[in-house]
Amino acid sequence: MLTRLSLTDFRNHRDTLIEPASGFNILTGPNGAGKTNILEAVSLLAPGRGLRRAPLRQMAREKGAGGFAISARLTDGTNIGVGTRASTPDRREVRINETTVPAASLAERLAILWLTPAMDRLFLEGASGRRQFLDRLTLALEPGHAAQATRYEKAMRERNRLLAEELRPDPAWLEGVEAAMAEAGHALHDARMRTVAALSDAAPDGDDFPAATLELEGYDGADLGAALAASRQRDAAAGRTLVGPHRSDLQVTYAAKGQAAALCSTGEQKALLLGIILAHGELVAQRRDMAPILLLDEVAAHLDPDRRAALFVRLRGRGQVFMTGTEPGLFDAAGDAARWRVENGEAVSA
Repeated sequence: MLTRLSLTDFRNHRDTLIEPASGFNILTGPNGAGKTNILEAVSLLAPGRGLRRAPLRQMAREKGAGGFAISARLTDGTNIGVGTRASTPDRREVRINETTVPAASLAERLAILWLTPAMDRLFLEGASGRRQFLDRLTLALEPGHAAQATRYEKAMRERNRLLAEELRPDPAWLEGVEAAMAEAGHALHDARMRTVAALSDAAPDGDDFPAATLELEGYDGADLGAALAASRQRDAAAGRTLVGPHRSDLQVTYAAKGQAAALCSTGEQKALLLGIILAHGELVAQRRDMAPILLLDEVAAHLDPDRRAALFVRLRGRGQVFMTGTEPGLFDAAGDAARWRVENGEAVSA
């Protein structure tokens, strides 16, 4: 968990320091005050592009020094820092205990998961968002997933570059790149499949947050090396790789109804998402002996009072949770919590 969080020149926060509680942490304030920015800062303590998936240069505060810094202290005394420099605004630097490390190393220290209002359309929009969601779930269970994803993406970019060359690429070099891509791709797919199977079996109890059945479609895990070799001409014409786990799609079904999540009501879709998050938290706690840090942006505003109260009951005692909302009254049923009022990029204990 986090015991200290500091934001310097991040978004609209010039110099914000909070000491989070081990349970509920509630941030309230008007729209645009900087509540979600605090959640985004925490999300950057995990591999990836954070909950907004924004370019790094957009995160530095206007009229600031040009870069930004986020630092955190963990319960075991570890210090983590991420940020950018004014001279390299598009490159994230990561430090653990003052030592520069790859971003993938963050997954070994923390498991962080989030839900934002933008994810309310997760089941209705393109497959990439569902893949990213599944990868975050997988990463929290298997920290090595980040390194495999990096290897796969790097190899795929190199393959695409080779296939785009006007001259015929060196066959040996192309085969080597495809072999690396296949090895990482199989590891990616297998880890996702393990997560899908575990979550389908770990359904939450009760009706407040219904159980979901998860399936992975679009790539069957067959011999990727052979498939890549057979698809070279087609991929060269398309300008991209058309086969592999980067084409997978997560399909979610409301188990009790046997109905695809995309066909469920907005309220049911939100409840399904929360059910997946709750089940996932239990899995992480069991397998890694640590609960994930949950970032729930504007979550209370989209639930009726009964389901809101049920959510707080289910989250209580299951790790560190950050929640945002415009009105403090939305969290009356949350009970004991650390509370902050956020305005104009400043967080004041409430």
